[in-house]
Amino acid sequence: MSGHSKWSTIKRQKGANDAKRGNLFTKLGNAITVVVREGGESPDSNFKLRLAIEAARAANMPKDNINRAIDRGSGKGNDKPLEELTYEAYGPCGVALMVDTVTDSRQRTGASLRSLIERAGGSLGGVGSVAWMFKPMGEIEVLKEDRSFDDIMLVSADLGAHDAEEAGDRVLIYTSPNELENLKQKLLNSGFQVSRSELTQRQTNIVRLEDLGKAKQVLDLVDKIEDLEDVQKVYANFDISENVMQRAIV
Repeated sequence: MSGHSKWSTIKRQKGANDAKRGNLFTKLGNAITVVVREGGESPDSNFKLRLAIEAARAANMPKDNINRAIDRGSGKGNDKPLEELTYEAYGPCGVALMVDTVTDSRQRTGASLRSLIERAGGSLGGVGSVAWMFKPMGEIEVLKEDRSFDDIMLVSADLGAHDAEEAGDRVLIYTSPNELENLKQKLLNSGFQVSRSELTQRQTNIVRLEDLGKAKQVLDLVDKIEDLEDVQKVYANFDISENVMQRAIV
C-alpha cells in the first residue's frame, strides 16, 4: 500500500510537484523567515533553518532570495509579520488532514482553506480533532541506486531508523525528530545518496482508498490545498494501492 508520503515522493519523480508552481520561492522564503524569527539567523545553531535552506537550495532558489528571507526574519525590512499556523480538517471519505501554513493573515488563510475543503465535502476541525492520527517524525529520502529495499531497510535499522518505506526508486526512512540530523549523517557516511530530509507528520490511523474515483477526489483536494500560497505542507492519512495510485497520478 502507498500512503501520503509515498504518493508525494512518486508525484515529485513524475514532475507533478511544486517546481512548476510560480509561488514556490515565496513559500520557501516564508519558511526561512519564520524559522529565523523562531531560532535565530545562524544555521549552525538553528536546526530548522538548516532544513529550510537545504529545501530552498534543492529547489534552485537563488542565494539572494535566501539571504533576503533571512534578513526579513531578522527584522530587517518593513514586511508584514508572518506566523505559523496548523489547521486540522476532515476531507472527503473521512480522510484526516493537517495543513501547515505561514501567513500574514489568519482570516485569508482560514477562509481559503475552509472554502476548498467544504466544496470537496469536508470540514475544518478544531485543535486536536485529527492530530491524534499523526505522529511527528523525521523523514529522510534516499536513492536506491543499486541497493535493494530490504538491504536499505536493514542498514538503516542498524543505524537507528524506526521504519522505512519503498517509494519507486527511492526509500523513505523514518526516525524521531531529534535524531533526524544524526541519522542523515550516518546514512551519508554509509554511502547513501540523501535527496531530502525534513520534519513530517506520519499517519498512525489509516483510511484506505481502493476506489479510483474516491482516490482522485482526495488527491485533487490535497493538490488544491498545496497550491495555496500560504500553505507549506499537507499531511493526510490516506492509503492507496500501488495500482490505483499509478492510475490516479496522470
